[in-house]
Amino acid sequence: MHDQSDDFQAFVFKNRGALLAVPAVLLAALGKPSAFSVTLGLPIAIAGELIRCWAVGYSGVTTRGDAVTAPQLVTAGPYAHVRNPLYVGNFVTAAGYAIAFTGKNDPLERLALVGGSLAAMLGVYATIVPHEEAFLRSEFGEEFDRYCERVPPVLPQLEPMPDGAGRWQPEVIKEAESRTFASFGAMLLLLALKALKA
Repeated sequence: MHDQSDDFQAFVFKNRGALLAVPAVLLAALGKPSAFSVTLGLPIAIAGELIRCWAVGYSGVTTRGDAVTAPQLVTAGPYAHVRNPLYVGNFVTAAGYAIAFTGKNDPLERLALVGGSLAAMLGVYATIVPHEEAFLRSEFGEEFDRYCERVPPVLPQLEPMPDGAGRWQPEVIKEAESRTFASFGAMLLLLALKALKA
């Protein structure tokens, strides 16, 4: 029997970039940054991108595909702390930009923009993480199940799982993250332009 929920998850996975661009565009269009909100939010956004770069240095260029792939099960580096460090990094970056963009919005607008942006991300990730994990379970079986028993999915554990598999390859970051760097830079430019006009 064909599983329609898996079709939906695959669709969301394939289009995750476009889906996550919607809240970013709304923030850029409707946000009213202040000097304080930029000072508070921008370092958080940068921290999120650094988490993402750390994860990409272990997982490699396969993180940008339209379908889930995994030549090996990576469990070292940030993956020894949390199973989805790319998404944790993205969420931290989004939270930082949401804070940065909304300093002069009235409280209800701020709540709608920040809450709505982060809720949209949670919705996308709640859809695609089970899709990815089903693939990893089909590829790696008990090895992946043991990994899941030792490492949490979203909230990082302070003590890393020992003897993780995978190695740090910083040379892949430039290629793997080119689109992310472009998006991050575009948001930074828009933030600067809006802050100067405010």
